[in-house]
Amino acid sequence: MAFLAKGGVLVIPILACSVLALAIFLERVVRFAVLRRRGRYVADRVAALVGEGKMGEALETARKSRSPMGRVLAQGLEVVGADRETLETVLIHGVEEEVRDLSRYLQALATIGNIAPLLGLLGTVMGMIKAFMAIQQLGGKVDASILAGGIWEAMLTTALGLSVALPVMVAHSYLTSQVDRYEARLQDGVVRFFKSRSMACGG
Repeated sequence: MAFLAKGGVLVIPILACSVLALAIFLERVVRFAVLRRRGRYVADRVAALVGEGKMGEALETARKSRSPMGRVLAQGLEVVGADRETLETVLIHGVEEEVRDLSRYLQALATIGNIAPLLGLLGTVMGMIKAFMAIQQLGGKVDASILAGGIWEAMLTTALGLSVALPVMVAHSYLTSQVDRYEARLQDGVVRFFKSRSMACGG
């Protein structure tokens, strides 16, 4: 901690960014794991029940899953007797709503990844200003080792900011890919729902 303290006051917000980013990443990873387990095979079960014309049982199965897929299909089953355009609108809206929920906090994670190196750069600039002010006050009679010490202390915040930003951006990319994968899964479930509905209605 004494080493980090040499970086100045901006070390504190940079470290705070790292803690917040870690909390967001762990929360999203846990949530995705829970939803993946809950929603497993629900689209297949609902599609099979709809194909057999068991709409009530299909609706109950979708609701009990407590998963994004289940909620989207439940919305579709609630208006299954409506025309195709209305049903499509309801399902598309349901998918978009679930994707927004899955993407929660990802923008904050991206923001942290962007501002962490900027905070580091600001700390370095402030440190360099202080170093040159000290040189001026001493009339330019400064030992090279003293000047080098002031510079590395100033650049410490840039290194720290980059050390926070790089893993944060990797985490953001990973979570975004998980959201995209889940969105594709939701869309696939909607397509299967439409197919099973067509079969139940006799084409």
